[in-house]
Amino acid sequence: MDKGPGDEHRLEESMVTDFKKDVSYGDYLHLNQILSSQHRLSGHHDEMLFIIIHQTSELWMKLILHELTAATDHIVAGHLEPSFKMLSRVARIQQQLVQSWNVLSTLTPSDYMEFRDKLGNSSGFQSFQNRLIEFAMGQKNLQILAVFRHQPELYESMMAALNKPSIYDAAIGALAARGLSIDQSVLNRDWSVIYQENASVESAWLTVYRDVNNYWDLYELAEKLVDIGSQQQFWRFNHMSTVERIIGNKKGTGGSSGVSYLKKVVEQPFFPELWTLRTKL
Repeated sequence: MDKGPGDEHRLEESMVTDFKKDVSYGDYLHLNQILSSQHRLSGHHDEMLFIIIHQTSELWMKLILHELTAATDHIVAGHLEPSFKMLSRVARIQQQLVQSWNVLSTLTPSDYMEFRDKLGNSSGFQSFQNRLIEFAMGQKNLQILAVFRHQPELYESMMAALNKPSIYDAAIGALAARGLSIDQSVLNRDWSVIYQENASVESAWLTVYRDVNNYWDLYELAEKLVDIGSQQQFWRFNHMSTVERIIGNKKGTGGSSGVSYLKKVVEQPFFPELWTLRTKL
């Protein structure tokens, strides 16, 4: 039988179209709430870009925290292999976040000035999820919690995260569990302070890299950490570059020095021994 006009656009008979008693795509994803959460405070066209970039980034950050938490738990339990897929996923998500700065960079300085005053003192500096990611990766900072004191429940949860071992602390514990010598001062340190390089940790990682066949899982873990550490640095650098392109040397909306502050952040590495050992291999 010949097809009539529009036949190619007809739904297949098996397709469900009645969702009075079933969950639809929009219901499952709560799209009404998500897509109605963009509230411009100005009439400027590009404020929508600014809002959506940051909201989308926060969703990706939520997934990063989901994966980092599970990966850390697996490493602490001595199950390294399940963590590898999770850390690979984190690196892919980070690439998405890095690319988001390229989209935001289409916002010109004059466009941004049209609505910047509407932001008040709000700033990406206050992203609690970004802080939790940094904590999870070992960049601990008690002072940063001051900006969350107006939200007691959030403040308490962030304080708890500050006092938990990072994924790097968990990895160092895995080195010790395999019989590699790690100073007790590292294994029993105050988790709330930023990690400092240690010669015993560097020596242990060197042993792993020089005997990959016997320590393949630890070697794979190290390289996964290098991946997420370098991607986080790319994100930081692109953040700094985008801010510099849009506001130059102006102060940040949250009161920071802006680009000068972000440049200092870029200089703070993750997992230090995994970088310094490369000159000794």
